[in-house]
Amino acid sequence: MIIYWDKETNSKNRIGKRVKELRTERQLSQKALAAQLQLAGYEFNDLTILRIEQGTRFVPDYEVVALAELFQVSCEYLLGITDEK
Repeated sequence: MIIYWDKETNSKNRIGKRVKELRTERQLSQKALAAQLQLAGYEFNDLTILRIEQGTRFVPDYEVVALAELFQVSCEYLLGITDEK
């Protein structure tokens, strides 16, 4: 398992900002996003999404992949490596 940690902002993940942007673009609540991820077989709840967006939760690599697949973007985009979705 790989844990991505943003050392510049002391955030426990690098994807929180992009997850929030993508979620709000799609007009999803944190609860609705968690429900979609649960239907895909992942253990998420609205508190998990909140903590990811706030940067207070580590996000393992398989969750980065799950979120990228759900939003239909690349993992590199979520991680801030590229601006191309």
